[in-house]
Amino acid sequence: MTRATAIKLILALAVVYVIQDGIHFNDESQQVVITAFGEPVGKPVTAAGLFFDLPLVQTENYFTKQSVEYQSKPTQVPTRDKRYISVAAFAIWRINDPLKFFQRVQNEAGAQARLDEIVAGEVRNAVARDDLIELVRTTSRRSEQVSSPTEEEATILTNLEKGRARLAAEILARSRERSADLGFEILDFRFRHISYVEDVQKAVFARMTAERQRVAEQYRSEGQGEAARISGQRDRDLAEIQSEAYRAGEERRGKADADAARIYAGAYGKDPDFYAFVKSLETYEKSLDPGTVLILDSNSDLLKYLGKPR
Repeated sequence: MTRATAIKLILALAVVYVIQDGIHFNDESQQVVITAFGEPVGKPVTAAGLFFDLPLVQTENYFTKQSVEYQSKPTQVPTRDKRYISVAAFAIWRINDPLKFFQRVQNEAGAQARLDEIVAGEVRNAVARDDLIELVRTTSRRSEQVSSPTEEEATILTNLEKGRARLAAEILARSRERSADLGFEILDFRFRHISYVEDVQKAVFARMTAERQRVAEQYRSEGQGEAARISGQRDRDLAEIQSEAYRAGEERRGKADADAARIYAGAYGKDPDFYAFVKSLETYEKSLDPGTVLILDSNSDLLKYLGKPR
C-alpha cells in the first residue's frame, strides 16, 4: 500500500467517523442539549429530525418531552390536632426548559431529588398546618346523613375548612412556585396514601372496635327490650283470649244447665213419679256394675224400684 493510498484510507475513515458521530437524529419524544466540555452550546434541539454537532468535542444530552411520574416515600408527620400519620404522595412533572433543566438539575435523577425536597417538604408543611379530617375528606357531611352520634360520626359532622382537594391544590401551587426556575413544571399532585403510624393505628383500631362493640351492645339491648315488649304483649293477648273463651264457655255452660234444669223441672211437674223413676235408673246405671255389692235399708228410695212392681 502506497503512502497516498494510506492517506486516502485514513481520510475516508475520518469522514465516516465524522458523519457517524456528528450527525444525529432526534425523535418527537426527545429534546437535546449539546455541550462542549460540560458547558451548553447553542440552543437546545427540540424539533424532530437530523442535527449536527462536532465529534469528540461536543456531547448530546437527551431529555424526554413526556410527562414523568414522581412518588414520594411515606413520611411520618403529626397533624395540627396531634394525630401521627404516614403520608405518601405522587406528582406528574415535565421538562419545559431543557437548557435550564440541564444547568440546574443535570438529569432526571437530579430532578427527582429536588422533587423530594420540594414536594415532600410542602406535604409535611400542609399536614402540620391542618387537622387530619382535612386530609381524608373532600366535602362536609350533613347531619341528616348520620344516624348515631358516636365519636367517629361526630368527627364526620365536623365542617371542613379546606378539604383534601383544596390542600392538594395548595401543595401543587407552592411546589410549582418553588420549581419555576428549575426548568421543569409540576403538572399535577395527589395524595397517594394516608394512614396512622403503626403504634397509633393499633390504638385507633382498638378504640374503633370498642365503639363498634358499644353500638352493637346498644342495638342488642334495644332488641332485647323490643323482644320483651312483644312477649309481654303476646302474653297479655293470650290471657285476654283465654279469659274471653272461659267467659263465653261459662256463659254457654250456665245457659245449658239452666235449660236442663228447666226441662227437668217441666218433666218433674208433669209426672213426678216417672221423673223419680228415670233419675233412679240413671243413678243405678252410674253406680252399679256386676261386682258391686250394696247394703240398703228397706226404706231406701233406691230400693223401692228394685222390689215387686206396683
